[in-house]
Amino acid sequence: MIRVLLVDDHAMVRQGLRSLLELYPDFEVAGEASNGEEALELVRELSPAVVVMDINMPKLNGIEATARIKKMYPHIVVVGLSVNASDQNRQAMTAAGATTLITKEAAVEQLYEEIKESVNNRSRAVH
Repeated sequence: MIRVLLVDDHAMVRQGLRSLLELYPDFEVAGEASNGEEALELVRELSPAVVVMDINMPKLNGIEATARIKKMYPHIVVVGLSVNASDQNRQAMTAAGATTLITKEAAVEQLYEEIKESVNNRSRAVH
C-alpha cells in the first residue's frame, strides 16, 4: 500500500486527485493539506510514502515545502503538480527534490504511473 498526501490550495483539485487515486487498490490517500505549512505538519503526523505537491499556494509554496520535506525526510517521494509546468517550474521543483513535475491537466493520465515509477526508483536506490 502506497500512502499519499495530497497538497493543493484548491479543495476541488484535492477531491479530484483523491477520487482518481482511490480507484487503485495499492494507493491510500492518507490526508490532504491546503498549503505548504499544513503539508509539513501532516508529513510528520502521517508518514506518507508520497506527497503530491502543488507549486503555487499561500503561506508556504510547494517549492519551499518540497525542499523542507526532502531535507527532513529524504526517503519521501514528492511529485510536483502545477497548472504551469514550464521549464523554470520544473527545474525549481526538481532542484528542491521532487522527482518530476506534471501539469494538473495531465494528472489524470500520468499521476498513477509517475507515483509508481518514482516509488519503484526510490526502492531500487535504497536496496
